[in-house]
Order: sequence, then structure tokens, then C-alpha cells
Amino acid sequence: MFGRRRGMETAGSSGPHASATLTLPPTARLLSCRVLDTVHQPVRLAAFEVTDPIGRRIVSGETDPYGGFTAAVPEGEYRLSVTAEGYAPFHGATIVGDPAQPGTAEIILDAVEPPLLPQPGHWELDPTHSSIGFSARHIGFARIRGRFNTFAGAVRIAERMEDSSMHVIIDAASIDTGLRMRDDHLRSADFLDAVRHPTVEFYSERFIHRSGSRWAVAGALTLHGVSRSVTLDTRYLGLGTGLEGEPRAACRATAELHREDFTLNWQSVLAHGIAAIGSGVDVTLDVQIVHKA
Repeated sequence: MFGRRRGMETAGSSGPHASATLTLPPTARLLSCRVLDTVHQPVRLAAFEVTDPIGRRIVSGETDPYGGFTAAVPEGEYRLSVTAEGYAPFHGATIVGDPAQPGTAEIILDAVEPPLLPQPGHWELDPTHSSIGFSARHIGFARIRGRFNTFAGAVRIAERMEDSSMHVIIDAASIDTGLRMRDDHLRSADFLDAVRHPTVEFYSERFIHRSGSRWAVAGALTLHGVSRSVTLDTRYLGLGTGLEGEPRAACRATAELHREDFTLNWQSVLAHGIAAIGSGVDVTLDVQIVHKA
């Protein structure tokens, strides 16, 4: 059963307002919940997932502006997981179709404190415990994944985190997708043109707090000799201590780039007009930084 709830809607009828707009199949029942914080304010855009007893996903999505979600499911036993930024995750179980559980559940999420921020000062990116990876669509459905093996960076943490800055330099020739012929092509003038543009650089002076441990790091990315504004969607993972007692901090950041924005226009069109390489490139950075005395 759900903890900290106020009932679960399990019957086919869902009240006069819902029944006027929703017709359910005879075997369907409604699973309906509202997600609230400890002062009973709705938690919007909380991610939920409903699974069966062996872990198969039945339905998933996000809560509406009122913290609610409703799904039509067959009668049976289900597990529900709810997660939201800044809150402890919720896991519970219910039996849909049980007349002893009328009404709509209210799931209360407990707030959690965000991790401590790094202390002000100079920090350096640790390449041996960091990675810069990317993926791009290939022939319309598969994805090619790769990384850059050589890079360096520094972060200046200010007294006010929002005033911090960072600078990352990547060796363009260190691109690695696991296939030498493809990597040589990516280094060539068709793509990165690593001889003329040996580095990829990102510089930021805008750290924007979104919520909880979520930050936006906005800056300029210079790639293939072209600079464009890019925002990294960043999740700060917290502080730790290395094997030699050195302070460390970690984060994970993602961004979507478009090749044409950086004049990486090479393309080969296959049969039926399918592009060999997609326009979008997903970039992921898993970063550890080390405090420098």
C-alpha cells in the first residue's frame, strides 16, 4: 500500500467531471494520484513510473501543474515510483481494483537539502576521473558514440556561486569512436579539421541556479573556428575527498549541439533520402574537479 496517502482511485467511474470526457474500456480502471510537498503544495513535473510486480514498466510521465496524474490500467497489483528535484524519492505499491481503496491518493514528498557547494577558490578538472562524450544519430536509427581522450580545464568558484567561471580546452585530434578509419575522417577537413582548428574550447561566466542541485552553465563554445552560445544542463553531485585527502567536487552536464551551427556541414545521403549522420549531437560531461591550494 502507498505510505502517507489518502486513498487510491480504483473504480472505472472517476467522478462526474472525468466521466463526461473519458470513456474507459470495460477492463480498465483508473490509477489517480496527487503529489504534494510537506506543506501540501503541488509538486509539478514530478516524474512517475508505474510498473508491474516483476518490474515491467506499464506507464510513465510527469505530474500536471496541480501535482496530479491519472492513468488507465487493468486491475492488478502495481508499484509506483515518484521522483522530483529537491525531494526524496517515493516508492509504494497498490492494488488497482480493490474497493477498499476509494478516492485519490495524496503522495507526500519530503524535501532534501541540496549538497554543499565547493568552497571558493581555484579548482582544476581531473582528466583521469572525468569524461567528455558525445553521440550522434547514424543512418536514421542507430547511434554512434565517442569521446575526447585529451582535455584540461579550470573552475574558479566565487563567494557567490553564480559569479563563478570555468574554462575547458579539448584536443580535437583526440576524438575516439573506437574505429580508426571513422576517427581519421572526423579529424579531417570534412569535420573537425583538427590541423587548422586543433582545440575545442568552452568558456563560461554564468552559473544559473535552477532548483535543488540543478544548474545551468551558460557560455561560449568554440568549435571548428566558430563560437556559439551554449548552455550546459548541469546536475551538481556534491563534495568528496580523494585518496590523498584532497577535496573533490563532481557534476554531470549535458547539451545538444547542431553540427550546422559550427559549419560542420559534411553529409552523405543514402537511399530514400536518409542522411548518413544526423544534425544533432548529444554531449555529456562527467566531471570531477580538485581544489588547488
